[in-house]
Amino acid sequence: MVRSLLIKPMMNEQYPTVTHGDGIYLFDKTGKKYMDGCSGAVTASIGHANKEIIEAMHDQAKKVSFVYRSQFTSEPAEQLAIKLNELIGGASDYWSFFVNSGSEAIETALKIAIQHWQEQGNYRKNIILSRRISYHGITIGALSLSGHVKRRERFVPLLEDWPLVAPPYCYRCPFRQKHPDCQLFCANDLETVIERIGDNQVAAFIAEPIVGAAGGVIVPPPGYYERIREICDRFNILFIADEVMTGLGRTGEILGLDHWGVKADIIALGKGLSAGYTPIAAALASEKVMEPILNGSNSIMSGHTLSANPQSAAVAFAVVHFIEKNRLIEKVRENGAYLMQKLQALAAKNSTIGDVRGKGLMIGLEFVADKKTKQPFPPEASITKKIVDIARDKGLLVYPAQAGKEGVQGDAIIIAPPFIITKQEIDVLVDLLEETIGLIS
Repeated sequence: MVRSLLIKPMMNEQYPTVTHGDGIYLFDKTGKKYMDGCSGAVTASIGHANKEIIEAMHDQAKKVSFVYRSQFTSEPAEQLAIKLNELIGGASDYWSFFVNSGSEAIETALKIAIQHWQEQGNYRKNIILSRRISYHGITIGALSLSGHVKRRERFVPLLEDWPLVAPPYCYRCPFRQKHPDCQLFCANDLETVIERIGDNQVAAFIAEPIVGAAGGVIVPPPGYYERIREICDRFNILFIADEVMTGLGRTGEILGLDHWGVKADIIALGKGLSAGYTPIAAALASEKVMEPILNGSNSIMSGHTLSANPQSAAVAFAVVHFIEKNRLIEKVRENGAYLMQKLQALAAKNSTIGDVRGKGLMIGLEFVADKKTKQPFPPEASITKKIVDIARDKGLLVYPAQAGKEGVQGDAIIIAPPFIITKQEIDVLVDLLEETIGLIS
């Protein structure tokens, strides 16, 4: 047997070798079939081996796959920027900076935010505020913004200690309140932190519209983002929306933030932008953010070798076109409601499912040892890992997430199948999940 030299997530584990995909399914070299119940990493939104996307990849590859952005622009990149602006809409135009991953999109977003103030002669506004339960990426700047304890712990000496703001975690309210009587303490905490630091030092606040990997799909209460937007405007700081996981239809709207009718100043997209067919992500900056840069240095100090390459841009444009043409966001709303109903019914008869939450086809399940007290399982029980492993053995892929007390002690998974899933396939997904959970209850 040839020794593997590939660094895998856990190098002492045996992972199935995938051979091909088809729609919502993946197949390994033994012929085993897996339902992709989480779109890989909440990414493969239109499923696997889509013929239209493959054709678009082939067509662009016959023309040109790579040019360096300091030497050329390309029609696919220009078209994609225009299309994203059209989709996001609003009174302001959004400019696109294309990169290769969600982490790079976040890094670019925070650099743009700081440069926005520097171009106006303000060199003190350098702090980016973020929430204590959050995940924004694995690169140093993005990880500094992240309140994902497990992913931070090895690198704390390299990181800024930025995650300060309370999360909008209604199931485990950090203020021990209930909505709406709480009067949105979690949103008002942003104001408290700004006042402690000084608004003259704060450049921006970043948030995932719905908290993904760090919180197992935490959905803020009504009015939360309206209050956040008002606070940012009052203290003259920028609002960055991390839409890497929630953007481009995953929650049943173009952007996750659309559920609250709020616009961000800077938006990070990734994952679903190419549906996994090619590496691409984007930082989108509003006209308000861009104006001092356009009138000043006229250049954003960021860039990557493969940024805005025509191959990836053409693929992403084809993905967006496919979603629009097939009205998939409407299907996400419809099938998301059906999936939520099925999962809530499963939770009602299962003592280990403490909470089911989400929007569209992005739903989180948090597991508890005691439903009444919401007591998490002890970490040594490894409940999340057991569920992920057992589900995979049964032919269902689910995504592991953090949850629980301050995002440290607790277990959760994310269910986020491709947008093309049918109700009959949802029934199968929930049946497989029920079998899985039954084995750890």
